[in-house]
This record gives sequence, C-alpha cells and structure tokens, in this order.
Amino acid sequence: MSKVTVFGAGAWGSTMAQVLCDAGNDVLLWGRNQEVIDEINGAHTNAKYLAHHTLPAELKATSSLDQAFAHSENYVLAIPSSQLRATLKEWKPRFSEGCLVVSTLKGIEISTQLRMTEVIVEILGPHRVAMITGPNLADELVLRQPAGAVAAATTQATSEEVRALFRTPYYRVYTSVDLLGCELAGAVKNVIALAVGISIGMGFGENTQAMLITRGLNEVARLCAAHGADPLSAAGLAGMGDLVATCGSPLSRNRTFGELLGKTGSMEQAVAQGAKTVEGVSSSGAIVEIAHRVGVEVPVIESVADIVNGSLTPAQALQRLMEITTKAENFIR
Repeated sequence: MSKVTVFGAGAWGSTMAQVLCDAGNDVLLWGRNQEVIDEINGAHTNAKYLAHHTLPAELKATSSLDQAFAHSENYVLAIPSSQLRATLKEWKPRFSEGCLVVSTLKGIEISTQLRMTEVIVEILGPHRVAMITGPNLADELVLRQPAGAVAAATTQATSEEVRALFRTPYYRVYTSVDLLGCELAGAVKNVIALAVGISIGMGFGENTQAMLITRGLNEVARLCAAHGADPLSAAGLAGMGDLVATCGSPLSRNRTFGELLGKTGSMEQAVAQGAKTVEGVSSSGAIVEIAHRVGVEVPVIESVADIVNGSLTPAQALQRLMEITTKAENFIR
C-alpha cells in the first residue's frame, strides 16, 4: 500500500481518488470547499460534482494543506490548469525533495505556450514528474466502467511507479516514456473535439466527423514528430483513444460547446446561450502558434482558432478547409 494525496476535489479529482483507493492505496483528497470536504468524510458522496455516487468509505478528505502534504510524497494534481502556475508558486516550499508529482491536466498554458508538466518542472525544479492520460470521462470512470490510460514519464521507472499506483481491475494502465507526445496529444484533442462538435451543430453527420477526427489525428502526429516525440503516440490511448472518447461522447464538454458554437455561428452567441468556455477554446490559438513555430500545417486546428477569435464563421472555416489542395495520405505528412 502506498500513500497518495490528490489535490482537487472536483469531479475528476474525486474520481481519481476513488481509482487510487480501489488500487489499494491510502488516499487523502484535498479541496478548498469545506462543505464538499465534510460531505465526503461524512456521507461519502460529492453531490456537487458526482450526483449521488458513493465514494469509497476509506477515502478521507481535508481542506488543510498541512495535512495534505504531510500525508504522503506522492502528489496527484487535479486542479484547474488555468490555476496551476499560481497554485504551485504558493505551494512550492511544501514539496519535498524526491517527491512524485503526477499531472492529470490536459492543456497548454496560454501566456507561455508551455505544457502542464513543463510548468510543473519550471516552478518546482527537478522532481519526478509524470502524467496519467487517456480516454477517461469522469462520469463513466467513477461508475467503474472498464477504461484504459497511459502513465507517461521521461523514465520507465517513474512510469511503472505511476502505473502501480493507479492499476485496478477496471482501469488498465499502460506505460510510456514519451511524455511530450502523450501530453501534446492530450492538449490538441480538445481542439479537435470542438471541430467535431461544430460540425454536428451545423447539421453534418458521421462522414464529416470521421474526416475531422482522422485529419485532426494526423495533425497531432505531425506536431509530435516535429517536436521530437514519437508520432505513434498519437495512435495510442493518449491520442486516438482520448480523441475518440472526447469527440464521440455527449459527456464531453468540448464537443458539446462545439455543437452550440456550430448552431449559433459565433462565440458571442454561444456564450450568450449559457455555454461555459472550455479548454479547447482557450488553447486553440496557442496550439496554432506552437505548430507554426516548428513549421507544421494544422488546418483543422487553425479553423477552430479562427472561429473562436471571430475571424471566420463556422461555414467559412469549413469552406476553407474543404478547398485545401489534397496530397498523398500519410500519417505524419
């Protein structure tokens, strides 16, 4: 049994805490909201984020950072990616030398265009840093439906350590030393899911969705290759697996936002109808800049970014996409 602290008591943090408990670990879940913490400890539920699902009785929660950091040296981050830098700066003195930091965050820091693990390393220094990623929708995983994931790190030893923490009979965890590729794939898939949602909102069917998913996956592979990562990571759980789940499920926030964007025709109208901005919206422009920096063409991602910034309507973006001269199909060209 290992001791693990999970930071973030939302839907995803609570789900990760359950998985870690089911894997036989001694888990402490930290959150800011005292009412949520009291409910988890008292009723073993987190109704605000997980309806009436019952969490493991052995799962304990706290709002005390002192208790959270004293509990273990294995730290799982499930806080909002937009708050990562500020939070880590505040917490930096609390991280012990040699601790394990596992990111569950997917996205790009807009101001710096850094991946989440790059932000972690920049602030905390040379710790053992890893991520757990894959096609994992919280609403399904919390019900213990069979799922797969990738434990990615820069060394095999660290990735195997993370796999051992998370592996359960229903959660199949593979290892990878291509942290860069897995993380890029996880960030880009949110933008591709937006594109798919937009096409659904415009009234198009599976043919259009399949084209966007496949060509979007190609853009992920090209980005990976251009950054020195393994392009085949795009074909694994961190890439294709996550992309299929995010693009195909009505539980996906990026896809559902895209649907509303496709129906209304603009960001302004989508937000006016109550849509909450999602990761793909905030990161699309940054991913385009990252791609252009290494000379990679990403027409699907660019289309989403132009819709988001208002320079094109969904109809105009689709027309431009369809007018691009086609070449011989190749996975990384």
